[in-house]
Amino acid sequence: MHLTVKHVTQFKFAEAATHSIQYIRMTPRADLCQRVRHWEITASGRLTPWIDGFDNHVHVATFDGEHDEVRVTVSGEITTSDTNGILPMDDGLPPYIFLTPTDYTDADDGIRKFAKPIAKVLESQGALAAGHALMAAVAEAVEYQAGQTTVETKASEALAAGKGVCQDQAHLFIAAARHLGLPTRYVSGYLAAGQGNDSHLASHAWAETLVEGLGWVSFDPANDQCATDAYIRLALGLDYGTACPIRGLRSGGGLEEMDVNLRIDEQ
Repeated sequence: MHLTVKHVTQFKFAEAATHSIQYIRMTPRADLCQRVRHWEITASGRLTPWIDGFDNHVHVATFDGEHDEVRVTVSGEITTSDTNGILPMDDGLPPYIFLTPTDYTDADDGIRKFAKPIAKVLESQGALAAGHALMAAVAEAVEYQAGQTTVETKASEALAAGKGVCQDQAHLFIAAARHLGLPTRYVSGYLAAGQGNDSHLASHAWAETLVEGLGWVSFDPANDQCATDAYIRLALGLDYGTACPIRGLRSGGGLEEMDVNLRIDEQ
């Protein structure tokens, strides 16, 4: 697919801020399933590019002086390919780092109990079948409902509530998979309009699990499907905290409102 993306994020402050920093992970990764034709990030502040420890392309936007809003615009064109949700095993990152538990993905008693039936699938049918079984189980256990959780919600909390969004479903998948010994990572990106439950949101999130002998296999519990050419991979990490599209700090400003406008079109 040939996709165009226009994504505007605007933070408005109740009073003037004196200094703001935004960490932006909104540049597509170079990989087998996507080729960037053109991509641009602009902001009213100073942009500094760098590469983080997961090989994500990051920009740090710095805003100095009094300001009452921060605006970041991402636009570009990308060609995607359908790889059946599979990417090569060797992409330069040590796979077993993705067994590391985090605050978001720590497996409590509830998650360990939730993963028990999947352990039987893993033992009898292997990692690929276990991934598909886990994806379906997460989709059934955590109903997609926007507004029920926050960006701070942990996988254990989403499972207990039975409600959440793609971030929560990805975290639960990751927590259970890592508990079973399957290296699994968090992926943030875009899903083209009309291709999933939350395509109206600013971004999407799913997981990738290492299947020995096959590669990294994508699992999107929010839509109970593996990634297709409708998906754009922006960043990966241990969890939302290390792969989120945008996160910032500021001095002053008071209360904040965030306005997001995203449009993805197929050419």
